[in-house]
Amino acid sequence: MHSSSAPIPDVSIILPCAGFGTRFEAPYSKELHSLAPGVTVLDRSLETVVELAESGLDVRLVVVIRSHKLDTIRYLARYADTFRLVFVYQDESFEPGLDGAIRSALPMTRGPVALVLPDIVISGAGSAGSLLAALRRTGESGWSVVAAEERDPDRLRQMGALAVVEDGDVATVKAATEKPADPSGFNAFWGMVAAAEQEAHRLPDVVSAGAESPLPGAVACMVETITNYNTAAG
Repeated sequence: MHSSSAPIPDVSIILPCAGFGTRFEAPYSKELHSLAPGVTVLDRSLETVVELAESGLDVRLVVVIRSHKLDTIRYLARYADTFRLVFVYQDESFEPGLDGAIRSALPMTRGPVALVLPDIVISGAGSAGSLLAALRRTGESGWSVVAAEERDPDRLRQMGALAVVEDGDVATVKAATEKPADPSGFNAFWGMVAAAEQEAHRLPDVVSAGAESPLPGAVACMVETITNYNTAAG
């Protein structure tokens, strides 16, 4: 196939689905956990991505998998008419975790890139259109996040913690770190991250413990609730 025959996407989404879900303790992939009849965690996590397609954008969804995720691959067939689906096996020569998944996906991305996690659901006030808003704001600093306020130190230790400062209607990330040992000074966490095309190569640093985060200076699109479905209990 000539490259000219493959449409260039307006935006690329990295969806890491290669994890083993050891904390979830269920016989199926955690993203396929049912929240309502016919609605899984994965469906809810993709709601803001579906909004991108409905706004008229050509969306390339780059799904990072391993061989044990055939159930997720089958399930995503329902989105074949909504996104341009690309499946990439996680490169085992990279880090085994989320940073390695992002590195595996990056060569398949074009345009602005957003990291969307299949077990993270955005809801409540501000959630509608939040990813679209974040992508539109990447032109300002190269980065933006969809984030929620959080003061519980135990929860901040488990998330991508942010120090967000609000000035009128504009919220900006002043500091960021992945799963901080000391969460003091942080007041929010991110649920999605968007990067301009020229900055996307640094996306692995967002989730790498010990790496210098590229998020300080990012615009924060604040939402009411971000739920992490990392256990069967939600």
